Amino acid sequence: MDAEKKYISTGVRQLDQILEGLLIGDNVVWYDDAGSLASVFCMNFLQVSAAEGKSFIYVSFDRSPRNLLDKLGPLGENEKLTILDCFTHGKGKGADTFLKFYEQMGREWPCRIIQVREPGDPETVMNTFLDVQRAMEADVRFVFESVTGIQELWEGEDAISRFYSHTCPRLYELNTIGYWIIEKDAHSKRLKAMINLVAQVVVELSLKRGKTSLSVLKAEKRDLENLNTPHWYSTKGLKVSFDSKRIFSERINLGKRIRDYRFMRGLSQSEIARMIGVTPSNISQIENNQIYPSLPALLKIAEVLSVDVAKFLTKIPDLKKQAVYTESDGAELHLANISSKCVSVWQKLPMDASTSAELYIIEIFPCKEISSHFFIHKAEEFGYVLSGKVEMIINGKTQTVRTGDMIHLTAEIPSRWRNPESHEARLLWVKIK
Repeated sequence: MDAEKKYISTGVRQLDQILEGLLIGDNVVWYDDAGSLASVFCMNFLQVSAAEGKSFIYVSFDRSPRNLLDKLGPLGENEKLTILDCFTHGKGKGADTFLKFYEQMGREWPCRIIQVREPGDPETVMNTFLDVQRAMEADVRFVFESVTGIQELWEGEDAISRFYSHTCPRLYELNTIGYWIIEKDAHSKRLKAMINLVAQVVVELSLKRGKTSLSVLKAEKRDLENLNTPHWYSTKGLKVSFDSKRIFSERINLGKRIRDYRFMRGLSQSEIARMIGVTPSNISQIENNQIYPSLPALLKIAEVLSVDVAKFLTKIPDLKKQAVYTESDGAELHLANISSKCVSVWQKLPMDASTSAELYIIEIFPCKEISSHFFIHKAEEFGYVLSGKVEMIINGKTQTVRTGDMIHLTAEIPSRWRNPESHEARLLWVKIK
């Protein structure tokens, strides 16, 4: 790490690891997919700034001072906080409802609250902001909430573009660290391209299928390997928890794995939907990766399919180059409508193996009989009797196969299997995909 760089915490430990922390001069742009995702990161940033005894500024166009102080909680009582109130005479239109705050409560707060009288004038806002910053000690922190909030007030994006392109470089030279909040889909590509060019750090917060993710799109003076990579996280209060690894990574086709195990069990989408308590449409969407199941639903799917849930989620090695498979690569299966007291089935190749065949060891227990074939018959199959003797019924005829015999199925499907011996029969079974 460059000795001249002084990294400062974001207030979120795992974000510090992803971003390598903040640098003096960073203007950090947060593209917020939902309009509310950036708040927890702003609050953590302000908390760590307060803990370090730094001066910090909060610029608000969308919240009244009273609403903002309620949001900030104990931070609102910090003497190092300055609020630039661009709301009261902006979207608040100077209404008595908001002006009464200054008459009744404004003087009671330890923090400093400045009314910006002409928030509709970008030049006035910029000069007020810079004047406040210059009067403070070095290494000032600020949150600008929000760039999107000024678009209506300033009647378009051209004013925003000029304000940001003029203000951001000055703040960089004044050794500030600032968060700029922008609603991701509320602005043109042209404006976002300009902002991305000028900013030192750009972060995107997304909400997809109920899960939140963070992606770093730009980070100057850092050699990051994870640019444009989604990092999934959850929040509880002000606590932010990142997943240690992506459950649904690009290497895992969750829907295909569920579908393949369902085929092995001989279950239809309707049958598994009924057993889990969802609709067949839900199962179809899951298998096509249109939606992800909740954790309880995924556990129930694993239970119904008689497979360890880790088989769905574990990141696998590059199986295309794998020459040797160990016993741990396989998995025990429990076939649909066939009692595990009669038959055991071991899948010897992993589900994701790049092969044209599926390989199983099938054991039929002594004196047991099953009234269906092992699998839904959708492929050419070969069986080799490793030990024992079994009887199978095909087209109403009983055929007996013994140790060393080979079975080849194409269109025929055995309707019954039976082990007449007092010891188990073992078969090596191959399905050609």
